[in-house]
Amino acid sequence: MSTHDARTTVGGVSGFSVRDFYDELAADYHLVYPDWDASMARQAKALDGLIRPRLGPGPHLVLDCSCGIGTQSIGLALAGYKVVGSDLSPVAAARAAVEAAARGTSLPTAAADMRSLPFTTSAFDVVLCADNSLPHLLSPQDLQTALLGMRRVLRDGGLLVITVRAYDEARRTHPTATPPQVSQTSDGQVITFQLWHWHEDGERYTLEHFQLLPAGSTWDVRVRRTTYWALTRRQLTDSVADAGFTGISWHTPATSGFFQPVLTAQRVPSPPQRHGQ
Repeated sequence: MSTHDARTTVGGVSGFSVRDFYDELAADYHLVYPDWDASMARQAKALDGLIRPRLGPGPHLVLDCSCGIGTQSIGLALAGYKVVGSDLSPVAAARAAVEAAARGTSLPTAAADMRSLPFTTSAFDVVLCADNSLPHLLSPQDLQTALLGMRRVLRDGGLLVITVRAYDEARRTHPTATPPQVSQTSDGQVITFQLWHWHEDGERYTLEHFQLLPAGSTWDVRVRRTTYWALTRRQLTDSVADAGFTGISWHTPATSGFFQPVLTAQRVPSPPQRHGQ
């Protein structure tokens, strides 16, 4: 059984290393999906249905600032978007570029922390932060830093798209595990599930990510650990508004077709500075 226990501190809150978690998971991440390519196409279709009504037909330039191995980025690129990917994990970002090329599309990627995006001001039409990535930021200060950076790299009128878990119910019930997911490989079935260990504050939790891979007559058990802040809709809405976004809307899986709740918001122009200020 392989495990990783590297700890880090984010905004004064102790947790496990997010980069280590995704560096280690990168080679196996596609196994959380029964059919990864089908998931790419389905998620891209849902995101396209949220972007085009707000911004028009495009083509639009998208920054996926938590691209991982490319699930959303590749799908959007194949759907006609121009996409740049960045991720805290250089291993995941590198795999995303390779997987995109294998599917006949281009996906430039960079290793970058979403709190310090290395991109030009007002460069993108859309900034996407999907797959519950934002709640890896464990403090209000880090959350605000990231959102202000996303606003900076968006053009005036550009669209912010964030997808997160439905945490309002989780904050009430404090679940301790997720149902197992099963994917089929040439070597047999792979089983993925999570255990959640809630912190004393009732808002943050340590996640143990288990993958059971077939190894002959037994299993290869892989365990990775990371930490999340279970942000409620109100907390995230307020943070996005405080960062200078407007037109904030929530879209449920039932209405959007995306597997997680989605927040969309637009960048409003900064007021002109008066001389002498």
